[in-house]
This record gives sequence, structure tokens and C-alpha cells, in this order.
Amino acid sequence: MRESWMHWMPGSEGIERASAFFRGVSFSPHRHDSYAIGYTTRGVQAFDYRGESRASSVGDVFVLHPDERHDGRQGTDEGYGYRIVYLEPALIAEALSGRSLPFIAGAVTDDGRLRTAVHELFPDRAECDDTLYRSGALTGLADALLAEAGGRCERVISLDHARLRRVREHLLASLPQGVSMTELEQAHGMDRFALARQFRAAFGISPHRFLILRRLDLAKRRILEGQSLAEAALSAGFADQSHMTRRFRQAYGLSPGRWRLLLQR
Repeated sequence: MRESWMHWMPGSEGIERASAFFRGVSFSPHRHDSYAIGYTTRGVQAFDYRGESRASSVGDVFVLHPDERHDGRQGTDEGYGYRIVYLEPALIAEALSGRSLPFIAGAVTDDGRLRTAVHELFPDRAECDDTLYRSGALTGLADALLAEAGGRCERVISLDHARLRRVREHLLASLPQGVSMTELEQAHGMDRFALARQFRAAFGISPHRFLILRRLDLAKRRILEGQSLAEAALSAGFADQSHMTRRFRQAYGLSPGRWRLLLQR
């Protein structure tokens, strides 16, 4: 039987795609700042989510909401494989014209409409950057998520999306040096509580975790470019390698060294 492996596919703005197979690999509890949506292609994928054990078998769709703590492990000795899409929550909110994010409490479903919608997010390479295709696929997924959630999404009131996008760009421009909440308040004319609350409503995560995870994105790029773990940590704005490792485990359930090894395979 093949060893564990991961393969990252061509992505586009706000969307990352991957396929993977794991046997003898467990993911410790962690959280994403994105939706993690996919379907199981082999074996049984087991995980704990919102205080209960879940299992996704071949053909099942799993939907992990942004910032929800979960782990991951094989449900049988065979191991498990899946295809997965990581989506910025703002894409779903935008596709739903300002509604709040759909929440699927059970995490696992065999809904055919949702499975088809997820499959549409794995286009041929030539269509990855086709904006018409992308818009249609995102709309289809957003509608399927809303339907699976029972349509129980209250409409968000008085979110200043333009200002929040500027806050997001400010955070991105602050890598790796960082930015204080006071600076954000002064630059964007919002008090810290309103800023934090509206940012989470718009993007599914707090400003701080958004900044940490973008630093991890930068660190991963540096590692793939050949930097050592210590060099990648410092260049991405972490205090040291151990700081990056702690945050990496919290975000992905693996150490950066293990992640690098899996990609090399």
C-alpha cells in the first residue's frame, strides 16, 4: 500500500485545492480560518468536531466551518483519502449577497447536490483562472451550503464591507512586521470591538488569527523555496522556529517538518 502523500493543485484567489492519502498519520486538534470542504475518496476519515466523533466514508462530503476546532485520523486500517477545497469565507458571503455564513452542524453529509457543487471546484487546469467558471462554481456551492444548512442564515446588517476589505489589506501589508489594534483603529476609524466583531462576521475569523495564518502561508512558501525552518520562521515574522511550530500545529495539525516531508514524498 502507498505511503501517505499530499498533492496541491492549481488554485485561484481565495481558493486552495488538494488531494491526499493518509495511513498511520493523525492530525492533532487545530482550526482553519477558511471553510474546509471536500469528499472522501478512499477508506473512512474519522475526526472529532463540536464535541462528537464524526466519520466520512467514500462519497460523503465533509464541511468544516471556519475557526471550528477538529482533528483527523483514519477510521480503518486501510487509511483514507480525500479531495479538499479551502475557501475564504468572504467568497461564500459574497456569493450569498451579504447573508451570514451557512453552518452545517453535523459536518458530514451524503447530499448529492453538495457533492456535485464541491466537484465543480476541481476544474480542468485551463479553467482554474476562468472568472466565469469560478463565479458559477462558487454560486453553486454557496447555494448548496445554504440549502444543506436548512436556509437558516440571518441576513447580516450594517457590515461596512469596503472598510473591512481595507482592514484586511492593511493586515496583509503588515507581514511580517505585524500591526497593533490601535493602529487599525486609527487608520480605519473603528473602535476595536466593532472592528473585531465585523471582521469575524465578514471573514469568519478574528483579525489576529488572520494575521497569524497569513504568516504561516508565507512561511510555507519560504520552506518550499528551500529555506530552513528557522529561516522561514524569522522571515515570516515569528519570534523563532518553536513559535512557528506551535502555530503551525494549531493551524494544520502537523509540525512544519512533517508537512515538508509529506510534500517531498
